[in-house]
Amino acid sequence: MTNTNKDEKVLTEHKIPLTASEMGFLWTQYLNDSLAVCVMKYFKSICEDKEILPLIENSLSIAENDIKIITEIFTKENHPIPIGFTDEDVNVNAPRLFSDTFILMYIQKLEIIAMASIGVAIGVSARSDVSNFFRNLLISVSELHDKARKVMLSKGVYVRSAQIPSPDKVDFIDKQGFLFDFLGSHKRPLTAIEITHLFINIQTNAMGKALMMAFAQVCKNEDIRQFFVEGKGISNKHIKKFGSTLTNEDIPAPMSWDSHVTDSTVSPFSDKLMMFHTTTLIAVGIGNYGTAAGTCQRMDLSATYTRLSAEIALFAEDGANIMIKHAFLEEPPKAIDHKALFKKRSSVLYERVQKRNINEET
Repeated sequence: MTNTNKDEKVLTEHKIPLTASEMGFLWTQYLNDSLAVCVMKYFKSICEDKEILPLIENSLSIAENDIKIITEIFTKENHPIPIGFTDEDVNVNAPRLFSDTFILMYIQKLEIIAMASIGVAIGVSARSDVSNFFRNLLISVSELHDKARKVMLSKGVYVRSAQIPSPDKVDFIDKQGFLFDFLGSHKRPLTAIEITHLFINIQTNAMGKALMMAFAQVCKNEDIRQFFVEGKGISNKHIKKFGSTLTNEDIPAPMSWDSHVTDSTVSPFSDKLMMFHTTTLIAVGIGNYGTAAGTCQRMDLSATYTRLSAEIALFAEDGANIMIKHAFLEEPPKAIDHKALFKKRSSVLYERVQKRNINEET
C-alpha cells in the first residue's frame, strides 16, 4: 500500500475534521480563486499579446481547478460553499482598462503574493488532502511565476532591484549607531535586505495605485470612488517616501504602473469585486510592512514602516465599513460564541421563570 493510500485510509477511518487553520485557508483560497477567475476571464478577452495570453489561460486553469478541489473538500465536510465571485461580477465585453504589459506584471506580482500565502498554509495543514492541495498549488503557482518572469525579461519590462558591490571582507557591527542613528545627519548606507524591502513595497504600492486609479474611473458608487481616490493618494505618498529613501543614497527606485491604465470609464468588474481586491492588497501591504519593520536594522526605517502600517490599517477599516454598508463582506468561518449562547440560555430561563411566577400569582 502506498503512503498516499495509507493517508487516505487514516482519514476515512478516523474522519479527521478540518482544523480552523485548514478551514480558514481553504475558505480564503476559494474567494481569491473565484476573484481570479473573473479577472482572468476579462484579461483573456482584451489581451492581444500571444506570449501573454497563455499565462492568462494558465492562471485561469489553476483558479478553476482550485475551486473544484476546495468544493469537493467542503462538500465532504458538510461545510457551506462560499459565494465568492461569479460571472455577475465581471463584464468580459467591457473596453480595455489595462495594457497587456500591466496584465503581465500583474500576474507575476500576484503569483509572488500567492506563493507567500500558500507557504504558510502548507505549514499549518495537518490533513494530507489539504496539505497535498496546497503543495501542488505552490508548484503550479511557482511555475506560472517563472513563465511570467521569463516573458517579462524577454520583453524588457522586468524591473530588477538595485545592484550593490560585493563586500571585499566580512565585518562585524561595533557601534550602536548602526541601529539607532535617528538624529544624525549622516545615516549609514542601506543594507541589501533594507533595499530589498523598499523595492518590494514600492512595487506593491505601484500596482495598488494603478488598480485604485482604474477602479476609481469605473466604479458606480460615489463612496467607493472616494475610497479608491484616497487609497491612490496614500499609495502615492508611500511610494514617494520609500523612493526618496533609495534615491537619497543614489539607488534607483522602481517605475510606476500609472501609464498602463487607459481612459475607459466602463467597469469590467462589480464594485464588490473591486473593493474585495483592494482590501486584500491592503492586507498584503500591512504584512509586507510588518516583515520589513522586523528585518530592517536601521531603526528609522522600522519606525517609518510602523507609522505607515497604522495609516493603512485605518484605511483598511474604512474599506471594511464600506463593504459592510453595501453587503459585500462575506463572513469567514468563525469559532462558537459561547458567551452569546450562555446569555441566550440565561435569557430563555429568565423568561420561563417570569412566566411561571405570573401563572402562580394568577
